[in-house]
Amino acid sequence: MSGYLPVLIYAALIVAFAVISLAVAAALRPARPEPQKLMNYECGAEPIGEAWYQYPVGFYLVALVFIVFDVLSVFLFPWALTLRGLGLYAVGLMALFLGILFLGWLYAYREGVLEWK
Repeated sequence: MSGYLPVLIYAALIVAFAVISLAVAAALRPARPEPQKLMNYECGAEPIGEAWYQYPVGFYLVALVFIVFDVLSVFLFPWALTLRGLGLYAVGLMALFLGILFLGWLYAYREGVLEWK
């Protein structure tokens, strides 16, 4: 447990800093916005059309594929650095992990997620 004590102290300091920062910001901000703050921002022009716009689902699918490859890099680099001491069992587990990710990529490719329309 003593090995984790610095990590717990650091996490407590991070949480305390966030809470204190939000409390100070809430105490110092004005209670009511001024009329100038509620005016249009961009060049003073009135907006044309609706403010809400629904993005195509392709943006979200590309983001999900990006996250999959981010997860791959997060797990692959530390594994590669410690590969010598892990043994053949770890190589098999990483092959299984890469196989599952490849199946996900293949599914996304066949569904046309990777094609920009």
